[in-house]
Amino acid sequence: MQPLPTVVFGIIGSVLDGGFNKKRLNRWRPTVDIARHPELNVTRMELLYDTGSPELPERVRADIQMCDPRIEVRTHPATWQDPWDLEQVYGVLHDFARGYRFDTEREQYLVHMTTGTHIAQISLFLLTEAGYFPARLLQTSPPSERAERAEPAPGPVPASDDSPPGRYTVIDLDLSRYDRLAARFEHERRDARTLLKSGIETRNAAFNRMIERIEQVSVASKSPMLVLGPTGAGKSWLAKRIYALKKGRHQIAGEFVEVNCATLRGDAAMSALFGHARGAFTGATESRPGLLRKADGGLLFLDEIGELGLDEQAMLLRAIEEKTFFPMGADKEVKSDFQLIAGTNRDLRLDARRGKFREDLLARIDLWTFKLPGLRERPEDIEPNLDFELERLSGQMRLKVSMNDQARARFLGFATAPGAAWRGNFRDFNAALTRMATLAVGGRITVADVEEEIDRLRESWRGDDEGGPSAAREALGEEAYAALDRFDRVQLEDVLRVCRTARSVSDAGRVLFDQSRQRRTSVNDADRLRKYLARFGLTFEAVSRPAT
Repeated sequence: MQPLPTVVFGIIGSVLDGGFNKKRLNRWRPTVDIARHPELNVTRMELLYDTGSPELPERVRADIQMCDPRIEVRTHPATWQDPWDLEQVYGVLHDFARGYRFDTEREQYLVHMTTGTHIAQISLFLLTEAGYFPARLLQTSPPSERAERAEPAPGPVPASDDSPPGRYTVIDLDLSRYDRLAARFEHERRDARTLLKSGIETRNAAFNRMIERIEQVSVASKSPMLVLGPTGAGKSWLAKRIYALKKGRHQIAGEFVEVNCATLRGDAAMSALFGHARGAFTGATESRPGLLRKADGGLLFLDEIGELGLDEQAMLLRAIEEKTFFPMGADKEVKSDFQLIAGTNRDLRLDARRGKFREDLLARIDLWTFKLPGLRERPEDIEPNLDFELERLSGQMRLKVSMNDQARARFLGFATAPGAAWRGNFRDFNAALTRMATLAVGGRITVADVEEEIDRLRESWRGDDEGGPSAAREALGEEAYAALDRFDRVQLEDVLRVCRTARSVSDAGRVLFDQSRQRRTSVNDADRLRKYLARFGLTFEAVSRPAT
């Protein structure tokens, strides 16, 4: 198959291409020299020139055709007034590229990067990278010094066939074509994913895919992120790892500031988040900058954002969008440019429908949303997390913490069994390992230590089921719960308890409809359960999270 004819775009350089200077380097004329490489298969050259040198394009055209008369030369006046003004030069080249009729099926294109001001070269690169020029880059250079010394004579300024041609390199900006570069980028991405997972070799495919996506978004975007997940699933941990990733890439310079919004109420919430001026309220003897200002240039993690009051939500929305806000009692705005990560275990969409969360704020923080699964949903990751915790505790206690084979098998069998509730997720898990390591003689965890901890966990989870808060009251809110008949309360309570211990909506449906499903010719337990929950304005995704 014959190669496509080549069209070269470039800028005629008044110094290099002009040919007025007889010094060695300037006897090489890069635009003309392109015509001396027949293997490039150049059939046409589209050359822009500075209107301040009107005679130059005709001289270059004649010299190109002296080297290769088959090449068609088209010249185009450049209308910029200052070749060192980026806005002017980029605008002219952008308009030229947008107006040019490319035919990539019949021609291939090269953009010559060697001539023109540095501003022009940068503009050509950016336009090529962005695809306005569907081309590869052509970088030319003068002949080597050895070739120069071998010249029989200086020769005329338009390089004769007796003088050595220069050199060139064709660069494809599709980096996937460069194996070593692609391997390097993939290695960096693997390092980033390892950082986000704290070095834990997780095995859950869905979780690993989510971490890959978080890595992409964290590096490429400064927009807010919303991290969903039950208590103890690791929202705070993930936010800190994202901050470390961006800090390591020099994408962020400020501090990591973490706020648990569930601890903020009333004026104290306003003051803590946005600061206050002196005398703003009784006892405000000094001004306070607030946590949003502390996060300027850094990352602000608002855990349990659904607990914020509506007034705080309104001020937060303005701070995100305009990067300014008024501290309490102040008549002058302050600025803070931070990236926001919000965490919650609530269904914010349901809260928004009930008027408990601002829809405009939800729309602003819901651009990138990631749901962290609970520990029950990642049974295959319990073993690598066990190894990670044992190593962490060894460093913390300055003592080698380990399990014998029987103890390890017993604990993993219990931890991955369907009946293991793990109400607090990784908080429960970490606490269990900490207790066993602390009580183990010499740091060696035995089967007896494991059995004792299993009894403790079972008792704790049983207490949650029997004496814990009402799941229905928490899911519906006090007013809606009070409006239910006792019959509906009892039934809904049992349904929600099953949902909280099930790994999926289908698993929950199989448990709840275990008898009636046997009498049906076709069953869709998940759909039946979703319809039941919808009667109360609930979703499985919302109610499957454990109580806080």
